[in-house]
Amino acid sequence: MKAMILAAGFGTRLWPLTIGRTKPALPFLNRPLIAFTIDYLKQYGCDELIINLHHEPESVRAQIGNGSRFGVRIHYSVEAPEILGTSGALDKVRDQLEQETFFLVNGKIITDIDLGAALQTHREKRALATLVLRPNAKRERFSEVLVSADGRVEKFGGFPQTADLRPQTTDLRPQTSEVPLMFTGIHILDPAIFEYIPRGVFSDSVRDVYPPAMADGKVIAAHVAHTGVWYELSTLERYWAISQEFLQRDGRDVVMDEGCVIDPTAHVSGSILWRRVRIEAGARLTDCVIGDDVVIPANAEFQRVVIVPAALAGAEPPPEKANRGAVVGDNLVVPF
Repeated sequence: MKAMILAAGFGTRLWPLTIGRTKPALPFLNRPLIAFTIDYLKQYGCDELIINLHHEPESVRAQIGNGSRFGVRIHYSVEAPEILGTSGALDKVRDQLEQETFFLVNGKIITDIDLGAALQTHREKRALATLVLRPNAKRERFSEVLVSADGRVEKFGGFPQTADLRPQTTDLRPQTSEVPLMFTGIHILDPAIFEYIPRGVFSDSVRDVYPPAMADGKVIAAHVAHTGVWYELSTLERYWAISQEFLQRDGRDVVMDEGCVIDPTAHVSGSILWRRVRIEAGARLTDCVIGDDVVIPANAEFQRVVIVPAALAGAEPPPEKANRGAVVGDNLVVPF
């Protein structure tokens, strides 16, 4: 089977880590994030992949190449001058995907959800599209997906209410609170989906493609994954926290990439160091993410911040959704 990995986004909530990189090109435990998605798809027989690019496209190409070292063949689809959206990306490469069922996966996730079971659901439901969902037990800020009793997607909703915002009741009987379902960013699509994808324009699957298909009576199936892990790294907080979760499984809380130097009198804990970071005498870092080529001056102290060279950001203001930071010496320091 073929698959497409979405890697064109700007990653504004991960700024300043995405200066000079697209989100799936971020290093995660010293590997490009998108490499985890490539390995995942390969497990299910996908050895021919399309990756769409827009923001900083060379940051992916330089690390992934033609895919040979991953045992796959990779074709790139560069979107220029404008980004095309989830379905607009498919429209651009429809000639490569019109022959058989294929996967569409977001390039910012790490998961081991059983894709074979999802494909079985897709075939049993004779679906035009199948969306892989999972319970959002923590009621995090992921849009809710409403599903009918027969396993069809009915509606895409807003963010779920947190426990303290849900309607109160004086009924003293035990309450059964349904766990909302959220979309994982994994689609299984039949080629007939292209009948609903507009030609040559920006389009979004959830907004522009699935609702008209559902209105026509087409089956947009829901496969709810109750087992398997799933991580989405779209904010500075999530990037740091998920990195720590993986590290602590191995009894560590610090990861360093090549060329890092830490003075023996410095203290570093709960932190991720990218390439060629130098931490000078007496400095203290706690729960930080440090970008390439950063020098932490002697006796400096930082906690729960991302640090990149200030020269990297230049004079451009941060994106609208990004956390604001401040220049400290030669570094840009952004709290999370």
